[in-house]
Amino acid sequence: MPATATVNCAAPPAGAPAPAISRCGWLVGLRISPVVSEFPDWSPSPNIRDHPDTYQLENEAFDPDGLVLDQMRRLAPWLGRHLVDLGCGTGFWLPGYAAEAATVTGVEPDPTLAVRARERVGSVRNARVLAGSAEHLPLPDGSVDVVHARFAYFFGAGAEAGLAEVMRVLRPGGALVVVDNDRHSGEFAELLTAAGTGNGAVDAAATRAGWARAGASRSTVASQWRFARRADFEAVLGIEFPAEVAADWLRRHPDRLGLSYGYALYRARRTATGAK
Repeated sequence: MPATATVNCAAPPAGAPAPAISRCGWLVGLRISPVVSEFPDWSPSPNIRDHPDTYQLENEAFDPDGLVLDQMRRLAPWLGRHLVDLGCGTGFWLPGYAAEAATVTGVEPDPTLAVRARERVGSVRNARVLAGSAEHLPLPDGSVDVVHARFAYFFGAGAEAGLAEVMRVLRPGGALVVVDNDRHSGEFAELLTAAGTGNGAVDAAATRAGWARAGASRSTVASQWRFARRADFEAVLGIEFPAEVAADWLRRHPDRLGLSYGYALYRARRTATGAK
């Protein structure tokens, strides 16, 4: 890899398989410094990797009324179970999961982010962070009850191996729950359309069809981002969208501290023979 690289999470190089795990931000063409990782199915995500403190603000503003988490619990309860957070990033969600689950394992391919995640759960007795990726989970067969992935795991052409790997580590009856963007609902979806690149260029219909072929269910949640300070909101939009798209939206909404956000949740269950 050269000293700097152009990252486009939604469009891997010609002939290369789509990365199965990648917190694909919308900063297409951003030049970032290289990352050394042992996992070939992973590509760095500039939004969280280059701006972890700003991404922390994004996590704090996510779904303030807990509607998405409530739906995740309905789809695959984790109380007293072994939960894996696939693509855990800096580990923001791990302590909350650990308060309910018997055991929590964060899996993160980015070594820089994994350091932060381990620091976050250093005093949490039932949580750990392991190096791994969607196609390389460092866990035994049939050892997990629930796998979560939020904006880190986009199943499309070339990512079937990641789904197979998740099914390998799930126990029969276990479930994978993926939180993705609902491209048809909310102001965030409108910004994606305006950006037109990165995840804004992802074929939502193809993604939905891929999940249907895998036998997954789909549900939606109408939620929002809510920030305490305008400056924080502006900073987060700045790491998620091209500058001109973010600036135009903010100019047209001068008093806003958040936006409406539609989420699509996919659930794939592990049966005796694989996904369903």
